[in-house]
Amino acid sequence: MSNFNPDGPSENEWDDRGDLAWNEFDWEQYLRHQDEVVIRYLAFYEQLKEHPDRLDEVAHFMGWDKEDWSSEGTTLGEDSADADDEQESREGEETAEFDADPYTLHKNPIFIAIKAIQLGLKRGWERIAHDPQKVPQALALTFQTSLHRSDENAMLAIQALDFGDYAMAISLFKRALRDLNQSLSLLDERAVSFSRSLASFREDALARLFDLREVYLRVMSECREELERPADGDDSEK
Repeated sequence: MSNFNPDGPSENEWDDRGDLAWNEFDWEQYLRHQDEVVIRYLAFYEQLKEHPDRLDEVAHFMGWDKEDWSSEGTTLGEDSADADDEQESREGEETAEFDADPYTLHKNPIFIAIKAIQLGLKRGWERIAHDPQKVPQALALTFQTSLHRSDENAMLAIQALDFGDYAMAISLFKRALRDLNQSLSLLDERAVSFSRSLASFREDALARLFDLREVYLRVMSECREELERPADGDDSEK
């Protein structure tokens, strides 16, 4: 949960900018770079989508420490580490340069992962949802809306994490899960029997939806651990 330290990004890192004053061009460059980070995550995710531990594998390829991604993440084997040495070396300079930039929500690994997986879902849906021969238009609208609501609540939850409000983050992730469950229910077997394209989308989308669910549940679990941790100076154990 180190990325969600309320005493880090939200206070200190902005103060460390000193006399740095970015104009619109600087921020546009920063945001374009972050768009590329999301695309890079999605590219790794697509390559590893058949891997049973793809969330942790992609996090490793992104150069995130296990603690940054999840306190319960699995340790990678030696073969995977050897195969990734060249990739990590190639990205080292870029990562170091990017880390020197001021912190914003866009640099949060959970933000990046959710945005990337959602992007993959939206791209697949947009390819077929416009065609009434492939997708009933009522379903096209309701599924897109449920995806958007889940994404919106997840983003608000990550913002709550950055402010150190773990209870609010849990509540918002619960809402995101509710919307995600609606998305899953909309893609039942009866609905996707409408067309081969819809059935094919469902087959690919289910894993992505369950991966988003896994991300939400992991972070909620860590939030609960933070809430249950005794505060500094707590006399309850005396």
